[in-house]
Amino acid sequence: MKYAIVESGGKQFRAVEGGTIEVDRLPIESGANVKLEQVLLLADGENITVGTPLVKNVPVWTTVVEHFKGPKVNIFNYSPKKRIRVKIGHRQNYTRLLVEQIGGSELVKKEPVKIEKAVEVKAEVKAPKAKAEKVKRPVKAELKVKTSSTKGTSSPKGKKPAAKTTTKSSSKKTTAAKAKPKPSPKVKSSSKVKSAPKKPAAK
Repeated sequence: MKYAIVESGGKQFRAVEGGTIEVDRLPIESGANVKLEQVLLLADGENITVGTPLVKNVPVWTTVVEHFKGPKVNIFNYSPKKRIRVKIGHRQNYTRLLVEQIGGSELVKKEPVKIEKAVEVKAEVKAPKAKAEKVKRPVKAELKVKTSSTKGTSSPKGKKPAAKTTTKSSSKKTTAAKAKPKPSPKVKSSSKVKSAPKKPAAK
């Protein structure tokens, strides 16, 4: 693995080919190329070169991706006895760099890799199986029985059929009358019976 330790804005960053680094804001438009020459260390596999203080003729070629702001930092000044309360918010401006190449006198522009479009293989769409139609059973027609009593024994016009006599109620009354016993005549019993007058005895 090949990487380099680069200094920018008084800070050190680890640059790897194909990776990105976030440095302090640079006055360069996005999309422009930036050459970082302050390389402090270069590592190529097991070979490690340490600069004294810099590694010469091994610049790091980068491209500006974007400019952005970092997270907000709150600064609060406080003096308890002087009634000083000062709160300030700050967001640092940064520049994101894409590491294109480590070393070389010029930036070698790599041709973009052509990605062949994958042939779309349309899977055979199986036709949905036709659902077996439910056989509708024939509904048996209800047999309408026509009673012959209504037509055959029709009453003559203008005359109403005789009302039916009900014997159930009368039979019930007779049975109830038989079942009830007749009340016995009340006999007044007198507790005090008057005795017949006694005849005077013969002298």
